[in-house]
Amino acid sequence: MKKGDKVPEILGYDANGKLWEAREFAGSKLVLYFYPKDGTPLCTDEACSLASGYGALLKAGYKVVGVSTDDADSHRKFAKEHSLPFPLISDTELVLNKLFDVWHKQKFAAGEYMGTVRKTFIIDEHGIVTDIISEVDTKDSANQILNLNK
Repeated sequence: MKKGDKVPEILGYDANGKLWEAREFAGSKLVLYFYPKDGTPLCTDEACSLASGYGALLKAGYKVVGVSTDDADSHRKFAKEHSLPFPLISDTELVLNKLFDVWHKQKFAAGEYMGTVRKTFIIDEHGIVTDIISEVDTKDSANQILNLNK
């Protein structure tokens, strides 16, 4: 997925089993953020930044959806523990990760593994990708999004 591309209609299922579709966000801007793993320090920082800035994001016309490869149980625990006010999609089959090109080989310590690259996609009211944040400021991601067009 790159700037100018239209997002798929089916986004996936959240922790409560709800199917999210792109048309549900028509008329709003969507922050679709991909992160590696529930509960890890940087992922928690990012989720908490988006949660604390959620009111300002809503006021600016944004809706927020997180995506990781964690299962629904993991998402439920993570969302509850941090009072996240937005859905988290479980992409256990890697459909969105591959479509949005965030599933890559990564290096950690002494080895390599496949995993999600942290990226945030900003999608306009018509389902078109308008911005991609590749260098996510996990501690201030809400403001990073709000300051995109300033």
